[in-house]
Amino acid sequence: MYWFLKNFVVYPALRVAFRFRVTGARNIPRRGPVILVSNHRSLIDSFFIPLIVRRQVTFLAAKNYFDGRGPGGAFVRGFLLGVGMLPIDRSGGNASRASLDTGIQALTEGKALGIYPEGTRSPDGALHRGRTGVARLVFASGVTVVPIAIRGTENILPKGAKFPRFAKVSLTVGRPLHFDELPDSEIDAPALRAVTDRIMQEIAALGPFEYADSYASTVKNGSARDR
Repeated sequence: MYWFLKNFVVYPALRVAFRFRVTGARNIPRRGPVILVSNHRSLIDSFFIPLIVRRQVTFLAAKNYFDGRGPGGAFVRGFLLGVGMLPIDRSGGNASRASLDTGIQALTEGKALGIYPEGTRSPDGALHRGRTGVARLVFASGVTVVPIAIRGTENILPKGAKFPRFAKVSLTVGRPLHFDELPDSEIDAPALRAVTDRIMQEIAALGPFEYADSYASTVKNGSARDR
C-alpha cells in the first residue's frame, strides 16, 4: 500500500499541484537505519517528506491522529497505518518509554525513521525548542541523523481552510549528523539537551528559520515561555 500510494496517488498529485523544490536529497542514505528530523508546519509534511526519499519512511505520529474520530476518521486511521506511520503516546512516563521503544525497534530493523522534534506543529512559523526524545533515540541507537527543513506546507492547509490551497513548497536536506553513542550511565539531562539543541540548530540554519526557545505546545496553549 505504501508504494502504491506514494508512486501512483500522492506523488503525482503533489508534484502536479505544487511542483515542490528539493535540495540535497542525496544526503539521505539509501539503506541502513537513519533518523530523519524535520521542522513541522502542517499535517501534510508527512506526505511531502517520503516523496524525496528513495525508500520507505516510518513516521512516529501522535496517537490522536489514529483515533478514528470525526468525519472520515476511519479512512484517516487506515491511511496512516497503511503508509507506515506509528502512533506514539506523549503523555509521559511508561507511555513515552513505550513510544521510544517503538522508534528503536524500527531503527533496529534498518528503517528510515521520521520524527518531528518540536513534538507538534509550529503555531507561528518559527522553529521551536526540540523535545529530547530524539536525543534518546540517537543515544540508544547510535545511528546517523539527517536534518530536513520544509517550507510552504503551512500555506496549503491553513487554519480554518476547508479545502487545500496552492502554495510553493521547498525541502532542503542537510548533511548527515553523527553522534558518538554513549552508555546509558552517561546519558543525563544536559547531554540530551545538547544533542537536541544541535539538531534544532541544523534545521534552523537550513530553513533558515527564526528560532524560538520555547516549546510549540506551550505557545499553542498561550502559556508563558517554557524552558
